[in-house]
Amino acid sequence: MKTTNFLSGVFGVATCLVSAVLAQDFATHGFFTEPNTNITFYTSFQQNGSISGDGEFSQTSVGGFTFGIALPGNAVTVDSYDYIGLIIGSTPGGKGWTGILQGDNTGAGMPNHLILMAWPTGNGDEIATSFRYAPAYQLPVAYQGTASITKMYSHVNSTHFTMVYFCKRCLIFDDPTQTSFNTSTSKGTYEQGWAQAVSAPVNRANPASDFSQHDNGQGEFQIIVSSAAQASYTKWVPQPTTATSTGASSTATPTATPTSTFSSVPVPTSATYDYVIIGGGAAGIPIADKLSESGKSVLLIEKGIASSARWGGTLRPENGWLDGTNLTWFDVPGECNRIWNGGSAGVACTDTDQMAGCVLGGGAAVNAGLWWKANPVDWDYNFPAGWKATDMAAATERVFSRIPGTDHPSLDGKRYLQSGFDTVSKGLANANWTSVTANDVPGQKNRTYAHTPYMYAHGERGGPQATYLVTAMARKNFQMWLNTSVERINRVGGHATGLDVIAQNNGGRVGTVKLTPVTGRVIVAAGTFGTAKLLFRSGIGPTDQLQVVASSTDGPKMINSTSWINLPVGYSLIDHFNTDTVISHPDVSYYDWPAAWLTPIVSDKDNYLNSRIGPLAQAAPNIGPMMWEEVKGPDGIVRQFQWTARVEGSGGVPNGNTMTLSLYLGRGSVSRGRTTIGKGLNMVVSTLPYGDKNDLATTAIAIDHMVSALKTVSNLTWVLPTANQSGADYLTTIPLTYANIGARRANHWMGSTKLGTDSGLTGGTAVVDTNTKIYGTDNIFVVDASIWPGMPSTNPSALIVVAAEHAAEKIQALAFPKAIGKHGQCGGSAWTGSSLCAAGLTCQVINSRISQCL
Repeated sequence: MKTTNFLSGVFGVATCLVSAVLAQDFATHGFFTEPNTNITFYTSFQQNGSISGDGEFSQTSVGGFTFGIALPGNAVTVDSYDYIGLIIGSTPGGKGWTGILQGDNTGAGMPNHLILMAWPTGNGDEIATSFRYAPAYQLPVAYQGTASITKMYSHVNSTHFTMVYFCKRCLIFDDPTQTSFNTSTSKGTYEQGWAQAVSAPVNRANPASDFSQHDNGQGEFQIIVSSAAQASYTKWVPQPTTATSTGASSTATPTATPTSTFSSVPVPTSATYDYVIIGGGAAGIPIADKLSESGKSVLLIEKGIASSARWGGTLRPENGWLDGTNLTWFDVPGECNRIWNGGSAGVACTDTDQMAGCVLGGGAAVNAGLWWKANPVDWDYNFPAGWKATDMAAATERVFSRIPGTDHPSLDGKRYLQSGFDTVSKGLANANWTSVTANDVPGQKNRTYAHTPYMYAHGERGGPQATYLVTAMARKNFQMWLNTSVERINRVGGHATGLDVIAQNNGGRVGTVKLTPVTGRVIVAAGTFGTAKLLFRSGIGPTDQLQVVASSTDGPKMINSTSWINLPVGYSLIDHFNTDTVISHPDVSYYDWPAAWLTPIVSDKDNYLNSRIGPLAQAAPNIGPMMWEEVKGPDGIVRQFQWTARVEGSGGVPNGNTMTLSLYLGRGSVSRGRTTIGKGLNMVVSTLPYGDKNDLATTAIAIDHMVSALKTVSNLTWVLPTANQSGADYLTTIPLTYANIGARRANHWMGSTKLGTDSGLTGGTAVVDTNTKIYGTDNIFVVDASIWPGMPSTNPSALIVVAAEHAAEKIQALAFPKAIGKHGQCGGSAWTGSSLCAAGLTCQVINSRISQCL
């Protein structure tokens, strides 16, 4: 669940919420002739001012910020990869750094864009510069493309630095490890991003130094090419022999970031495993526990670190208020949004362009912990026979008997910080919406509202790590490896024989894991992006994606193309389509959660540590009420909506008396997207799963309904949408672009390995069958959010656990494959049987329709 402003991470421009193409621009523009070089720049300016929160959409920065650009005179008609730039960066207290992100024509997202870092070294007027990029939301690494910089002028004083520079090949991204692209100046406009910090890099003298996250604003602005193009550009461009003034080096090519190496443990060569589960999240932990009940040998592999202190986690608030306790920030409900606000280092996945938790517990370790019994119609509407509501009832009861959840998590039974709930619920009650206890009546999701239920127990996060993992770890036949990444599944035809693993962190395993011959099975539970990535690397997926992997560093180790299994992995991608609306009311009071994560109010800290009571026993930021409505769209489809209210601002509206009401479109949504893999083996959302016209039209109706429902609340002001603005008109102001994905996603990604009866081997849309077995294989299964055919009504964590319980029964009930004799069929486009050949034989492709054991 996305509950606060978007990822600050290590370089806040990562959020990239704005599409300049649609004139969303948070900068003041003008022209400035720099007096030392006499170069005229088209400028983007943020004035001097304080920063609120993480500073997203900043129109201010302490000390201010200016970026200027001069493009060739013909850049309007001929694409230019070069420009002359100006940075006037702020260094309050004589410290700080500035980052410029070279965007493209649709946005300036942090992943896979060139970043120019700059800061004073402390040596006169010298400015350290380096080029970086990040394949995902992580600390940027050294850029290996062809960009170069020549400094033309620099000056440093106690509060600011100025740098004029020539940036050659900076509007083309050509790092050889990643997929390349270029910005087109001839399209008229493109995006740039910026961020500043008041803290100095670790080593100011080193251009390749690490640095901490921004804390002095960040945002995005539009470059209008016709304004930036200058007729005198060719006169200003420095010649190769031009010396750089004021002592700065003439070029900046960063020292390569050292490659991380980890201490590792060899995989035992003699061991075999009956079940190997890949991914220790909301699905992987429960299914590992259930399979281990049988007495079979079970290995759970998680590439991340331990999160909860129960399993050895050590990440705690930097100022030490949890030191000496048996808690990490993952364990404390009030810390739940740290991953979005500076807590992502070592926690967030580094191989996807979306936020995901790569730690033990996965998303269920880092999210807000909302815990819903499924609306029964979700199973009936989305899933085929065998997965209907009646089929899932027993698994649901088992899950909720172990993790019942609570809507009053503080151990004194009180609900704290209820000003938002009280304000909104008054209007809903007046509009004849019904108050319910959500998990007592999970099917009542039409004009109802409730207090939020969480997975929390005993004032702590709890969830699968505190239940399923505890019982699994007590069994001698169960093992868990952390810090270990599965690179690929080794297989002969459609039969997996083992897995290659490497250390992801210190203590991880390296080598090849062996499955028990004939009867061993693999269950992939690595999440919507991680599962798709692993299947691509294992030769399972659309041909275009497998070809990308074959051209990458994986190529020499990839299975031969004659054994590729062509399935629509990555397609059918879905997410709750989110639209944030904002209201204001004088009775609403904001609790400063970001401050509480590091320096909580002393009484709140003591109450939590001593008694597990108070605000810190609840999820940030004051979530509730939760509200639901069903709305029939113009196409006749009834769509399910969930509103998540929380006390904070969004969309540039500051905190204070404001509330964000996030509208999630769930069941009935028609839009579908796609996730794909890049040359650097990083996953991206290449097609957004939003934008169907009927989805949008129905969303607009739902917004209008909520505006009407709250009209009786005196002194309530609608900020977004504005007064007298219809839902339909409001939606036109929020871009449906990749640049704005942070505002439209709920981060409930599902569907990339869809479950269904229409096999993708014969032109259908499904990757796995109703036993969760991958079509074309006999012992490879997928059990996680990626198998969902359609969106549910609510946040999906509990539903994923229920699916894992159900899938465990189905997998264990399946007969093991039998060895096939000579000339027997072992594969083919429509083959659903065993792919295991008898000793001495291999499954060989005859043609697209048939493979035989020869």
